[in-house]
Amino acid sequence: MVDRHRLEQMAADGGLNAIGVCLADPFAAVAQTLADRKSEGLNGKLGFTYSEPEISTDIRRSFPWAERLVVGIRSYLPESGTPEHTPASAVVARFAVDDAYQPLVAGLNKVADALRAEGWRAEVIADDNRLVDRAAAVRAGVGWWGKNTMVLAPKVGPWVLIGTVVTDAPLDVTEPMKRDCGTCDACLPACPTGALVAPGVLDARRCLAAWAQAPGVIPAEYREAMGDRLYGCDDCLDACPPGIRLLDSATDRRGMTDIRWLLTAPDQDLLDRFERWYIPKRDPKYVRRNALIVAGNSGDLTLVDQIVPYLGHLSSIVRQHAAWALGHLGGSDSVAALEQARHHETVHEVKQELDRALQDAR
Repeated sequence: MVDRHRLEQMAADGGLNAIGVCLADPFAAVAQTLADRKSEGLNGKLGFTYSEPEISTDIRRSFPWAERLVVGIRSYLPESGTPEHTPASAVVARFAVDDAYQPLVAGLNKVADALRAEGWRAEVIADDNRLVDRAAAVRAGVGWWGKNTMVLAPKVGPWVLIGTVVTDAPLDVTEPMKRDCGTCDACLPACPTGALVAPGVLDARRCLAAWAQAPGVIPAEYREAMGDRLYGCDDCLDACPPGIRLLDSATDRRGMTDIRWLLTAPDQDLLDRFERWYIPKRDPKYVRRNALIVAGNSGDLTLVDQIVPYLGHLSSIVRQHAAWALGHLGGSDSVAALEQARHHETVHEVKQELDRALQDAR
């Protein structure tokens, strides 16, 4: 039998904060929870493990030989830093500032290589729809379910990414943690839209991070709440006491992107810069959409000249958000541009958006 403690040391040497081992049995309770949430519509437009819960909650559907899951976590703080909020910039959630999965996978590969060297099968998966990784992390004892739906771990709180080595090696399992959030519910009121509708229950239809990755139009009632968020939202993580000490050490100013660059850069430059992000259909219009909301929330009237051309964009989705941004900023230049666009627009939904924007801008 492979020595689990040796694997733990290798994982630490590989930069992981912790690993644990659990059985590869199906996560029946989680499968039921996913089904219930979908039936209630709480998943919103989220796919991921909601798409095929019968697969994501049973790793043996993908790896019939699986016996154990070696689950590892790695924090992306303090390296990801803390953004400075200015009218000139759009903010990216800390997990997406760098390719934080790369060092996580590198550490897991060290574990997998050790298992393979002794003749066992081992496959590394991370950010993968074939496994509900949070449930695996809790079963393996590397963390506990937080009320914000994240896995929280000692010393690092919620600031972790999760990955797994699927193996047929008969490793000794680790016990789940005997701890939870207790009476703390700091994350619930921290959510700007009330998306945490109960401890451990997320309504993705209200979640700003989910909307930033969703296709289509972002509902008007959430655009002002988006603030300067370009991608992701850290509010419930910022409020989590187990992660405060680590957060306080993340003093580098990172995670800001110049809003003028976002509005003027060629499509391919956007895709190249944000290649690791989940962007629906890899269509840069969704980055433009988010950037227009940030611009509209900036209060900076000098951005009007960069926004106006988007009233003629090929995508009706982009035109709608450009109209909203100008209406939110207001000013005579915005009104003139909106009136001219209203005269030429043919799509009903965009016309409605233009009418609302004109009312707001005047």
